[in-house]
Amino acid sequence: MRKPFVTAEIGINHNGDISIAKKLIDMAVRCNCDAVKFQKRTIEAVYSKEFLDSPRQSPWGTTQREQKLGLEFNQGDYEEIQDYCSYMDIPWYASAWDIESQKFLKQFDLPYNKIASAMIVDDYLVEEIALEGKTTFVSTGLNNTAKVEYAVRLLEQNGCKVILMHCIMKYPCPTDECQLAKIPVLIETYGLPVGYSSHNPGTVDSTVALALGAKAIEKHITLDRSMYGSDQSASLEENGLHIVVRNARIVDSML
Repeated sequence: MRKPFVTAEIGINHNGDISIAKKLIDMAVRCNCDAVKFQKRTIEAVYSKEFLDSPRQSPWGTTQREQKLGLEFNQGDYEEIQDYCSYMDIPWYASAWDIESQKFLKQFDLPYNKIASAMIVDDYLVEEIALEGKTTFVSTGLNNTAKVEYAVRLLEQNGCKVILMHCIMKYPCPTDECQLAKIPVLIETYGLPVGYSSHNPGTVDSTVALALGAKAIEKHITLDRSMYGSDQSASLEENGLHIVVRNARIVDSML
């Protein structure tokens, strides 16, 4: 794995449109990112019926269910992503938010797994991911030490290389709340490679994280911050992503 490893987090910023996803992949390639990442959810498994039936205005309808389903790709879409990333010569992976989604992703033989900070509490999902024995990024978020230690232990027992990702669960995360001083603490505590999963829409935080010892950077990306979507405002447009990757290579050469 290249260090520092820069992932362009597409997440759900494609808005359920495969053409937007391809444009974001193109953007990541132009900026020399090391991988792109998506998010996969089985809507009925992740959310309650009461929540899904509740009202929400969106381009897809008037309920939470319609909005959530509108943001998901189907089998054919993921096959197209697989083919396009192969054509563009950039690896892709995804964070699954439920076991069914993780099992779905296995068919693509992805090089990496990601455990989102919200999902580290799901022991069954962590166990399912551990059984794959792959390099796994683990976002710490607001989780307590016991949960992080359990996930790390289980992953390592199954031969997974673990990269802990410091993360603040705010979208967007204000600059004065990034808490980057936690990166060297995580390095000291766990003796593992540590990265930074950023929800800050700027570029300085990633550079500081690398100077503090981060070996991987994950940044959300968007074609335009004004687009529909809850994550767009926490994301970088192309110029910002270019700066992040350029600075990552410069910092690496200096250390």
